Amino acid sequence: MPDGFAFFNADNEMVGANDAYLGIFDDLEDMKPGVTYPEILLILTDEGIVDTENLSQAEWRASMLERWNAPHPKPGVIRFWNGIYVKLIDERGPDGDVVSLAVNITDTIEYENKLKKARYQAEAASRAKTAFLANMSHEIRTPMNGIVGMADLLAETPLGEEQKLFVDTIRNSGGALQTIINDVLDYSKIEAERLELRLTTFDFEQCIHEVVRLLQTSARDKSIEILVDYNLFLPTQLIGDPGRIRQILTNILGNAIKFTMEGHVLISVTGKNENDLCDLHVTVQDTGIGVPADKIEHIFGEFNQIEEESNRKFEGTGLGLAITKRLIEMMKGKIWVTSEQGAGTCFGSHITLESDPSDEFEIAKPAIENALLFDNCDLTRSLMEKQLAMIGIKCCAVSTEQDALKFIKFDCDVAILDDLSGTADGFDMAQKLRSVHPSLPILLVTSNVATAETDPERRHVSRILQKPIPRQTLFRAQMDLNPVDNAGQNSADPPTDETVVFHSRQGSTLPVAPNQRRLRVLAAEDNKTNQLVFSRMLKGLDVELTFASDGLEAVELFQSLTPDVVFMDISMPKKDGKDATRDIRALERSIGKRVPIIAMTAHAMSGDQDTILSAGLDYYQTKPLKKALVVEQITRLEIDGIH
Repeated sequence: MPDGFAFFNADNEMVGANDAYLGIFDDLEDMKPGVTYPEILLILTDEGIVDTENLSQAEWRASMLERWNAPHPKPGVIRFWNGIYVKLIDERGPDGDVVSLAVNITDTIEYENKLKKARYQAEAASRAKTAFLANMSHEIRTPMNGIVGMADLLAETPLGEEQKLFVDTIRNSGGALQTIINDVLDYSKIEAERLELRLTTFDFEQCIHEVVRLLQTSARDKSIEILVDYNLFLPTQLIGDPGRIRQILTNILGNAIKFTMEGHVLISVTGKNENDLCDLHVTVQDTGIGVPADKIEHIFGEFNQIEEESNRKFEGTGLGLAITKRLIEMMKGKIWVTSEQGAGTCFGSHITLESDPSDEFEIAKPAIENALLFDNCDLTRSLMEKQLAMIGIKCCAVSTEQDALKFIKFDCDVAILDDLSGTADGFDMAQKLRSVHPSLPILLVTSNVATAETDPERRHVSRILQKPIPRQTLFRAQMDLNPVDNAGQNSADPPTDETVVFHSRQGSTLPVAPNQRRLRVLAAEDNKTNQLVFSRMLKGLDVELTFASDGLEAVELFQSLTPDVVFMDISMPKKDGKDATRDIRALERSIGKRVPIIAMTAHAMSGDQDTILSAGLDYYQTKPLKKALVVEQITRLEIDGIH
């Protein structure tokens, strides 16, 4: 149908119209000059020419007439019986006459309907994909909690070498599967633009060291040194999303360790801080296999792995760096990579975060003035020298045993030794220094504190520090030491009036008082395997643990046991964890007491945490549970009369 037009006088009578306008009326006699607009509306409804949709014929005519009588009629769309859509555009002249256009917009409407249908189908598919991923994540995480949890617990028992190998294989495989699940979920959330950043004040330097500690075992197994060079003049207290920043660091640092067979991985943090805005440049440089020049541009692609004979043995989803790039871009930053095949790779990133100077620690000069620094790695030695120089300690840095024994005869307040190969080398050096200077404080720096603490020669050192050492830990260690007087004895004089204040967000535990009752723990968990895992995790704690197998039983036991803390699964029969929590919170209103309720759930999709916490829960832990996090959550509780 072509476009039609008609002319009406001030009395609403049609003066004339073209064939396209009159064609829809199929040569009806009444459609001739002199017919009024209200009569045309009546013809359209009585003859069934127009589709009035949800309106009655009278209602449709009334709405059309109201529109027509307006000083400036708004365009309207009507649908004829044959599916043709027409847009009416009426223009009233100064004398009241009207020019009426009828524009055929059927193709446009059909195209819009196709778009709406396609959008609906796409949204439905997206919802189905999200629901599928959420369900699969939940179903996989539940048995994983049993596998990973029991493997972690088994690793704490006495095992033979072959048994340790089997357990480590189970743990590593479980961790790899969890990484794959997390990568797929994160990429899905980013793709759907549903991932949100949660801003809070956090310690960036501490965040880096937490990631280093997490990956330290993998590096130690390959004899790789992980070094951290955090600019001494940059703030550490920043405002950002610490969870996502840890994820970025874990992806990049884990990648560097994976592709490095020997040497080191260096994390450098530089930048500038002005007007409470900190421009950060973070680089992660390794001495690994490197990336071919023609492959670098593909390194941040989804599911991309550089398939070369040299790295085909390395596993992964190919999503880690793609997710990292997207996360950094969400933070308005950028990431890049340079590499030389066979020599190593350097990942660089730049982000700007607000700084929180109110939470910064102050630095004061300790009583220590001179230090012997013994390390056979030039880079590590240089970093340690810079850190000590910041608090006014002069260093004599040496790399050989002969130089160390030579310097120790002079003025020296403390010796800092690197545990050269993670074995007893550091203790051997400490023993030799003791023979020359029996009262000298000696700090041993090692990547394996647990092994060093149980070494038979532990008595030769004053303190053992985990490397790489955060600045605050190193400074505290120096502040805790007293200088040695000329007679070779520790001075009893108190330190100077200069003080040092360090930032800390760690939860503290109350000292144990005698004759206190045990902590009562209620755990709602319907899976028997997960009940066993959880009970074993708490085995070393002096607690009274009771299990509920569903939400209804959890509410009943809460009333009879009056627990001090509740661990709540979310997906349970009869009543889920959120409804059970709401019931418990309602009961608490009558007693005026609020018990901490901690979610332990396999729900890990975007928005799950907010939904769960909004039901009244206080904390959120995803499965598979980690014993250290569960124990930390309990020990952080401060409840009167509890030990």
